Amino acid sequence: MVEVTVLGIAQDGGHPQPGCLRPCCANLTEHHYPVSLGIRSDEGTNILIEATRHLGDQFTLWGQTHVDHLLLTHAHFGHVDGLGLFGRETLSAQGIHLHVSEEMYHLVDQTPQWNLMVQQGVFEIQTFAVDAALYNKGELTIEPIRIPHRDELSDMHAFIIRGPNKSLLFLPDHDTWDETLTVHKCSTLRQWLSAMRIDIALIDGTFWSEDELGGRDQSKVPHPPVLQTLNMLGEREDGDPEIFFTHLNHTNPLYDQDSEQMKQVSQLGWGVVHQGQRFTL
Repeated sequence: MVEVTVLGIAQDGGHPQPGCLRPCCANLTEHHYPVSLGIRSDEGTNILIEATRHLGDQFTLWGQTHVDHLLLTHAHFGHVDGLGLFGRETLSAQGIHLHVSEEMYHLVDQTPQWNLMVQQGVFEIQTFAVDAALYNKGELTIEPIRIPHRDELSDMHAFIIRGPNKSLLFLPDHDTWDETLTVHKCSTLRQWLSAMRIDIALIDGTFWSEDELGGRDQSKVPHPPVLQTLNMLGEREDGDPEIFFTHLNHTNPLYDQDSEQMKQVSQLGWGVVHQGQRFTL
């Protein structure tokens, strides 16, 4: 059995986001951590996707404290700011297989703190290519997929996690559906998911709509709005995969289970992933 646990659903800043005093972040009874997944293989191997600053809380949520393999999608803040927690000052881990792209490898090599951790044996770097599985043992296979996203520091990859019965796509970030589908030579989202044989998709739901950030220029933080994705999908049809939105910005109304926006998502047959949710693949 391969089990995937959702360890966070928030955009990089978390929810509440530091410095936000608006109603979306005030007086919250539940905190949401930046996106991360914990994978437990059929052979008992622990695989973590993303290293966030809430690593301790996410370990508690996962029920695990040891990591054998760590995968990074890209270099943006919330996805990598927990790397230092594996070092001597905190976990004092050793021999974690750190799976990164070639571009991400160069960033690790050029970042003194991360490079030191490699020298100390905390991480053993393994670079991956998009045309080959980065992990393939027992009943678990993990495949990277190149995704267009802001590449100031590194490129971006989604991951397909395949178990004996189901497959799950983890796509927390990308710029636009047009760019992503064009890169993969598909004309529709359904066609792309079908071509990859996806049963469950956790996809970028950062913003509900294009006007969510008010006066801030959203073109500087491009993500396809949930409304656009819903318009592309329409109602869920027989044979469609399960699709859940994740990586929610702190302003996103989908945090409110009783919101009209959440009702709209549910009525179409889709969902919003929740922290601690588990999928058996």
